[in-house]
Amino acid sequence: MHGFTLPCVSLAERMTRANKPVEDLTREQAAAELARLAKEIAHHDDLYYRKSAPAISDAEYDALRQRNEEIEKRFPDLVRPDSPSKRVGAKPEAGFAEVRHAVPMLSLNNAFTREDVADFIARIRRFLGLKDGDGIELVAEPKIDGLSASLRYEKGKFVLGATRGDGAVGENVTENLRRVRDVPHQLKGRTPDILEVRGEVYMARSDFAALNKQREKDGLALYANPRNSASGSLRQIDPSVTAERKLRFFAYSWGEISETPADSYWHFLERLGRWGFHVNPKAKLCKSPDEALAFYEQVAGLRAKLDYDIDGVVYKVSRIDWQQRLGMVSRAPRWAIAHKFPAEHAETVLNKITIQVGRTGTLTPVANLEPVTVGGVVVARATLHNEDYIAEKDIREGDTVVIQRAGDVIPQVLEVVKAKRPRGAKEYAFPTKCPCPLKSDAVREPGEAARRCTGALACPFQQFERLRHFVSRDAFDIEGLGHVHIEKFRAESLIDTPADIFRLHKHKAKLLEREGWGEQSVTNLFDAIEARRTIPLDKFIYALGIRQVGQATARLLAKHYRSLDRWQAEMREAQKERKKNPDEMKRAEEVGPHYAELRSIEQIGFGVADEIVEFFGESHNLKALEDLTDEVTVEDYAPPAAKKSAISGKTIVFTGTLTAMGRNEAKARAEALGATVASSVSKKTDLVVVGADAGSKAKKAEELGIEMMDEDAWLKLAGAPRGE
Repeated sequence: MHGFTLPCVSLAERMTRANKPVEDLTREQAAAELARLAKEIAHHDDLYYRKSAPAISDAEYDALRQRNEEIEKRFPDLVRPDSPSKRVGAKPEAGFAEVRHAVPMLSLNNAFTREDVADFIARIRRFLGLKDGDGIELVAEPKIDGLSASLRYEKGKFVLGATRGDGAVGENVTENLRRVRDVPHQLKGRTPDILEVRGEVYMARSDFAALNKQREKDGLALYANPRNSASGSLRQIDPSVTAERKLRFFAYSWGEISETPADSYWHFLERLGRWGFHVNPKAKLCKSPDEALAFYEQVAGLRAKLDYDIDGVVYKVSRIDWQQRLGMVSRAPRWAIAHKFPAEHAETVLNKITIQVGRTGTLTPVANLEPVTVGGVVVARATLHNEDYIAEKDIREGDTVVIQRAGDVIPQVLEVVKAKRPRGAKEYAFPTKCPCPLKSDAVREPGEAARRCTGALACPFQQFERLRHFVSRDAFDIEGLGHVHIEKFRAESLIDTPADIFRLHKHKAKLLEREGWGEQSVTNLFDAIEARRTIPLDKFIYALGIRQVGQATARLLAKHYRSLDRWQAEMREAQKERKKNPDEMKRAEEVGPHYAELRSIEQIGFGVADEIVEFFGESHNLKALEDLTDEVTVEDYAPPAAKKSAISGKTIVFTGTLTAMGRNEAKARAEALGATVASSVSKKTDLVVVGADAGSKAKKAEELGIEMMDEDAWLKLAGAPRGE
């Protein structure tokens, strides 16, 4: 940490704080730690972005940021205005204006195994309705470990350059990009009037070594790695400094463009070369997924010999028309994936196995480790999944274990180094009682891997986790009501149920008596609670914490039932039907019409449907729900504006085999046209699209007198004629 010391804090004291597990920090220690981290990270950002002289490795830097995030997660009310977590992407420095990308710069989904790649290909086949024998050409390119940038050309002339930023807004680094040797100022030949070329700015390993050699000779601090150096060099306030750094650029994609660039991505890469861009010479057109996987193995073998850093291989569907049909999911394209190289492994000692109890009562074993750096971050805890995983790998306290952290997934224990097992280490006995004060039985239902506490809402751990979930960002999002507050308010009987949160104002006198609480802090908390008395239906459903009902399922329920009153009424009826007909072999419609309607919602299977109706079968849940709705206003679902079409607002069911358009693509197009897609036919269905070999759904639609059409009529209605 060159040239940087924290006043009045010894190095030993700082290291002690940094190594102390986050869960053991007091509120006061956490506040002090966040202040230290904010200042230290800001200092390193200044060294990195402004002076291009990082004093620590990116792994050490990532560890600082990760610790900051973990403390903020536990103490959300302590998040500082200058917190590093509030800086998304690369914040523009002085002299850099913001640039809003006309077309967002997407990220890529990751694959870590051959099976992940096979799943990626299978999803493409299903979406496009391809047969197993139909070929899929992929372009495979080494994934450069650099800095994403976008170059805008108008009538062939370079006019604007920007960093990726947060994907929507980046930095204007036009003058710096003009100094990058591989960025042409004027394109060759005929080009689209508007052409936004995207790619990766990087520093070659040889140039990086030469740069550090010169800095060592000049008595200057050495740079950490080529990626950090490229990033810092591109953000220099003085463009002449950027020019000295010998940055390079590989082009590989486009953003805004005034005409279709080519019929295939491979041909687009060829056009980039003719226009004057550098494209990666290792890129390859692969005639099949197997050929792409063979290319991955080949590149992995060459990795150490390349003059630039890579961390995987990117596969892209070559046909542009297929790319357009596949479109995007979330913020990543369906037609591309990054196949990352194997995760970094590390050995460390497993000190203790502890049990966490989630809001649904699941007992999850956690490995408490001797801290170790893996994949650029410090890891002190890792998941052990469940009791079968522990038994299968014979994991014991005191063992030396191999851990892995791939991408952003939770660290996990891969294996035990049996040769290093301490003498006397005992087999781990998974608890059959919940670790909560009630010591409720922890049972494992047949066919399930998880063991769950039977204490339900009486279990204080579950109560606590449910309240944490209720106030979390994606639920009620009550600012200032964090982990510590909930824990203490429950201990003092100020909060027991979610509705109690909205009655906290009645305990103002007690809150003012608490240490560290004044009039202003109490007012701020009450204001934050009052601001959340009105909430959208989907967030309300998600906040209830029903098992297997995540954000996506909550949105599906809100979209289908539209109002809280209707959803509650329908779920109560569905619960009665399920109670009378518990036979799992029955079809949904045989259980009852309300249960059948719930099952008709796309992506809601029997398991999820049963969890929802079981929630409405518990009297204490109904009481808590009634109590809560007396305190809050739940807004009806407001469907997003969709372009007007003949099927806007209608409910559509697809049945049978569609030959010209895959089922997933048909559903996506129907929803884009403002329709709701259901998986089964009911009286509320407006239209049934009948493909080849249609079965009972077509018959039921006929019995109910519902409008039906064949695939050709659907394609015409959807604006996608045969042969597209």
